[in-house]
Amino acid sequence: MFDWQFLQEQLLRGEMLSDQQSLSLTDFDDTEALVRVASILRDRGHQNVITYSRKVFIPLTHLCRDVCHYCTFARTPKKIQQPYMPIEEVLELCRQGAIVGCQEALFTLGEKPELRYNAARRALQEMGFSSTLDYVKEVARRVLAETGLLPHINAGCMDADEIAGLRQVSASMGIMLESASQRLCEKGMPHYGSPDKEPARRLQTLDLAGQAAVPFTSGILIGIGETRRERIESLLALRQVNTRYGHLQEVIIQNFRAKPDTLMSAAPEPDLNELLWTIAVARLIFGAQMNIQAPPNLSPGVLPQLVAAGINDWGGVSPITPDYVNPEAPWPQLERLADETAAAGKFLEQRLTVYPAYVVEGERWLDDGVQTSVLRLSDAAGFARRDKWVPGEEHGVPAIEAKLLAARVESDAVSPDVLDIVSRCNETGELKEIDVTRLFNVRGSDFSYVVAQANQLREKANGDTVSYVVNRNINYTNVCYFKCQFCAFSKGKQSENLRGRPYDITGEDIAGRCSEAWDRGATEVCMQGGIHPDYTGQTYLDIVNTVRSATPEMHIHAFSPLEVWQGAATLGVSVPTFLRQLRQAGLNTLPGTAAEILHDEVRADLCPDKLNTEQWLEVMAASHAEGMRTTATIMYGHIDRPRHWASHLLHIRSLQQRTGGFTEFVPLPFVHMEAPMYLKGKARRGPSFREAILMHAVARLVFNGLIDNIQASWVKMGKEGVAACLKAGVNDLGGSLMNESITRAAGSGHGQEWAPEQMEAQIHAAGRQPRMRTTLYGDAAQERRNAALNAAPLSEVRGASAAKNQRSKRLSVVERPLGAPDTLEVKWIHESRDSTVYESVVLMAACN
Repeated sequence: MFDWQFLQEQLLRGEMLSDQQSLSLTDFDDTEALVRVASILRDRGHQNVITYSRKVFIPLTHLCRDVCHYCTFARTPKKIQQPYMPIEEVLELCRQGAIVGCQEALFTLGEKPELRYNAARRALQEMGFSSTLDYVKEVARRVLAETGLLPHINAGCMDADEIAGLRQVSASMGIMLESASQRLCEKGMPHYGSPDKEPARRLQTLDLAGQAAVPFTSGILIGIGETRRERIESLLALRQVNTRYGHLQEVIIQNFRAKPDTLMSAAPEPDLNELLWTIAVARLIFGAQMNIQAPPNLSPGVLPQLVAAGINDWGGVSPITPDYVNPEAPWPQLERLADETAAAGKFLEQRLTVYPAYVVEGERWLDDGVQTSVLRLSDAAGFARRDKWVPGEEHGVPAIEAKLLAARVESDAVSPDVLDIVSRCNETGELKEIDVTRLFNVRGSDFSYVVAQANQLREKANGDTVSYVVNRNINYTNVCYFKCQFCAFSKGKQSENLRGRPYDITGEDIAGRCSEAWDRGATEVCMQGGIHPDYTGQTYLDIVNTVRSATPEMHIHAFSPLEVWQGAATLGVSVPTFLRQLRQAGLNTLPGTAAEILHDEVRADLCPDKLNTEQWLEVMAASHAEGMRTTATIMYGHIDRPRHWASHLLHIRSLQQRTGGFTEFVPLPFVHMEAPMYLKGKARRGPSFREAILMHAVARLVFNGLIDNIQASWVKMGKEGVAACLKAGVNDLGGSLMNESITRAAGSGHGQEWAPEQMEAQIHAAGRQPRMRTTLYGDAAQERRNAALNAAPLSEVRGASAAKNQRSKRLSVVERPLGAPDTLEVKWIHESRDSTVYESVVLMAACN
């Protein structure tokens, strides 16, 4: 006996309907009840997001051996100008699409026309192809290689070899099942005379695609003479094949539209209730996670109702080409589609032809060559990168984010789970990885709310003050024997092709740069470098001694946890012992770099020979125990995912709750241009603008009450990015740097110094008050401020070439004879294992 209440409770518990239970829905006419449950399930799986793909629709050939009674796409040779679209014409169309932001090339064609038409066979022979699918493969290869668009191929029924060949050059494929009813192939029915519409053949193609791990699209066509039971049987057939392989990335519910000059031109079209009923039933059968799609151009005026029925996707929409299958139904303009989606309480987000879940698991679902293209077009969650913004380049704020940043959102427009998580952040309550991951995945009004809440917490903790420190970066060597895949700075045997020459500066260089920095108003020198194979813990002690001798009052902020770990190991002492030695030599604080992503799953590929997560945290904890505070960083936007970011933030949060030793959190977006892993096609193009803003905002929320200072990196975010971050929880702009080299080596074009005047102008432009600070967030002395605001131009930096053995970092001072002038002559001792070299120089500093 049919029991809707029982089925409803089962579905809301997250349990799937059995085949028999699904079939029992055939005679259930309460569409409103179905829609109500379907909408809840959709929101569980897809939150407030409705997706679409921006595509170019490419009709490679209108020839087809089938004669479906409702189709106007297929034509005979006499009614077309050319059997196949020339490849150069396809490429030009795709290039035009790329200009307007298209990322999908949808290949639509008739089924194996060469089996029916001599014209097709002759055309293929003239082009040098043995079959239509050989031609399709070459077109797809060139589109992928020459335009950057991702081919999606609807080539009909295929065998295993044909699928394997096309998988090499496409991101996804598809075939509409339309119906699993054999009855529709009988005489007088719409599929009569169309051998490729035999349900068994189409389901076999679906099965073979699953075996080949191809992200696949399918669906049903309603209103062509099938019954409701036959629709459910068709959906169950799709569910069955997907259960075996998990490759069915979307199910399309397409409503029949009668077309002139077809055998079904007078057939009745399904009404709106029938469409809503079918969409809702599809959602109930497939559950919360499946992508259910309805084409928006086939149901104008009722799109919010389709959303309410349980869809989460509009399919492909083209800004430059028509729907050649339904030419009577133009695509809606994307602005209007976004507005109608918003009217349904949802946010329209762009995806690729391959859905996010399959992008995230690209190693399983995509050919290696295709995966590189997908990485470059996708964000960390697998959605499309829909704008040109990248870290290290100056671009304006993307239009969608600019609108969302300016939006004022009421709580009733925000997803309930987001409200709950933010509430717990406000109270410094318990947070789990799934909670923080959810915050990183917010879009639309949820994004606006998270950013606004972060900004409120910033105001509560810091007021309207934005701080910065006048400092100098000194990267003493770019020689490194570690093999971090993201690094364009280090030089070693594997990196001769990267920009810059290997260098290893001397103690003279270090002291001179510190003295110049002090004269220019600096209160801090920040020092890090590659791990030179000849460096030991004594090298780092020498560096500290040199800086302390040259500039006694300078705050020394130096050495990543990796350098500390390596230094301790080379001296044969424990990390706490080495940290104590560094502190006694004059080290004040440590930068929390080399963290990258604190998740060993990522580190195994990103920096396999570097410290693991536990070791990095161990160094930080030991530093805090020694009384030296540190910063904390994250370097994100490469091969990582939101769940990895969540894990990273929670590791930092947990340690801060124990030690209180972190002064600030510094998000460092991956700059891709010269990074080895990007050049090898193994990484994304850094975080999207949305992700970069969220990293700062979510950090403010997660660290509320624990870490008061959230910093934006001007060298990576640029002016426009920094301005946006100041509205998203940021209260600090970091250091003026004087000599930034690591990010510039990766390809950033934001310069090597933001002088105090530039810092303060940026802060004033944001409507905030600047504050020159010290490393530990005290106010900079007025004398330091005066020096910084009246600094002389920066001298050109010249680094000594690197050698097999390190250049000494020691500094030996000769006593000043009686009657000597107020300048001090010193001896800089450059020691190596082979020789000792002495140079006489004059240190232009007062000798008291």
